[in-house]
Amino acid sequence: MGKKIGIIGAGPAGLTAGIYCARGGFETVLFAGPQPGGQLLLTTDVENYPGFSTPIQGPFLMEQMEAQAVSCGCQIKYESVHSVDFSGPSFQVHAQESHVFDAVIIATGASSKWLGLESETFFRGFGVSACAVCDGGFFKGKDVAVVGGGSAAVEEALYLARHCKNVFLLHRRDALRAEKVLQQRLERSPNIHILWNHIVKEILGQEKPKKVTSLRLQNLLTEEVYQKPIDGIFIAIGHHPNTELFRDTLTLDPAGYIVCEKGTCFTNIPGVFAAGDVMDPHYRQAVTAAGLGCMAALDAGIFLESKE
Repeated sequence: MGKKIGIIGAGPAGLTAGIYCARGGFETVLFAGPQPGGQLLLTTDVENYPGFSTPIQGPFLMEQMEAQAVSCGCQIKYESVHSVDFSGPSFQVHAQESHVFDAVIIATGASSKWLGLESETFFRGFGVSACAVCDGGFFKGKDVAVVGGGSAAVEEALYLARHCKNVFLLHRRDALRAEKVLQQRLERSPNIHILWNHIVKEILGQEKPKKVTSLRLQNLLTEEVYQKPIDGIFIAIGHHPNTELFRDTLTLDPAGYIVCEKGTCFTNIPGVFAAGDVMDPHYRQAVTAAGLGCMAALDAGIFLESKE
């Protein structure tokens, strides 16, 4: 009887793992949840994924990945996994039914933290973003804002400063938490302007065509509320990996990301692998997630072959 691999997650990492596992001759079942696609479902134009000369829609890219996985023989279940048992020697994954696998790949991704504004949700993908590397190129020569005060926010601002006319870094406090070396680079960037003690009250824009045009800001010291023209806003207040299911089972770092053996996708449990943003707090790109999905599938294949 052939070996069976279960994959939890249907973003670029999970679907790429599904393609490689199925093509490798393994019986492959992927748990996609009710809406597969990961964070790319929230992305409109994607222009940095290799293979496309013009920008493509994030949902379309994920539809194509899913169709490719299915054509390779990967079985997709649109169910959410509610518990797992990795005590071995086989691994149990519990969704609508219970499944037993010889290896499991975790690709549940990470979620961006948002401000929680209705206007933020309305304009997401149309001037509101959580990834400067993904979307900064659409704002060349324009004015943008970055919300946050940690290293991630400063890195976003520094990246955007290479493309945009002005970058306004909005921080609710009067000091940054970012690494000192990043703060020094920030000080040397003439087109980055820090607005201390500021919060975003509302994101304003037009509906047709949908785009951001300004922000309603509040100065927390003076309590003044005013409107600032802006072309885009990047939310950089952090990410949280989707690892709640595995908190008592796998080794996680202090931020909750799955810890893997360096240079591989092996977790602390032999036969359980992790790929994509769930174990990668640094890059968070669709193409790196896909690459890690490939690595996890190959690692899983090597593991199963070694057991034979």
